[in-house]
Amino acid sequence: MNLKTELLEEKLKLPDDFFHNIQKYKEHLFKWNKIHNLTGAKDEKTVDEFIYDAVFPISFLPKCKNLLDIGTGAGFPGLILAMGLPETQVTLVEPIAKRASFLQFIKADLELDNVKVVKMRVEEMQSEIFELVTSRAVTETDMLLKLSENFRDKHSKLLFYKGERVYDEVTPGLKHKVIKTKNRHYLLIGEDI
Repeated sequence: MNLKTELLEEKLKLPDDFFHNIQKYKEHLFKWNKIHNLTGAKDEKTVDEFIYDAVFPISFLPKCKNLLDIGTGAGFPGLILAMGLPETQVTLVEPIAKRASFLQFIKADLELDNVKVVKMRVEEMQSEIFELVTSRAVTETDMLLKLSENFRDKHSKLLFYKGERVYDEVTPGLKHKVIKTKNRHYLLIGEDI
């Protein structure tokens, strides 16, 4: 089954240009990845799995006006979410120059006006409150909670893309829920969860 069919089966509400943008993104990713080694995903099947994984939370996330993605890498999940949520202002934080340059190139090429690329470590950023903070494959939950302290308030939600060990990382008293798919555990944290 291809990516488009899988996502349409999930009944995700995606913008009309989503699949066109995804195709262009993948073409650029494969070209850049040969030279710059942006991601370990080297084949279309793996990249499609990463894209599905990144965009699936649209099926359960509440609307938000802004989103901070910590450690975006080659675009997972923040850039993909930005393509799927054109009304949401998305800030992509990536300290590694080659990845930040790639993100900036994609932003310009696809004319993603809702994307801001920040080339620095999240610890160096000015404090700003976001409605949603996301992260995938960066660090453990307790460290992500610490890294995101200056970017959330009591109304903010946090969405961390985790594996099977997610339950080992959840501390008592943390208001959360885990949404599982075949390959991913999504840890959603917030006061009203």
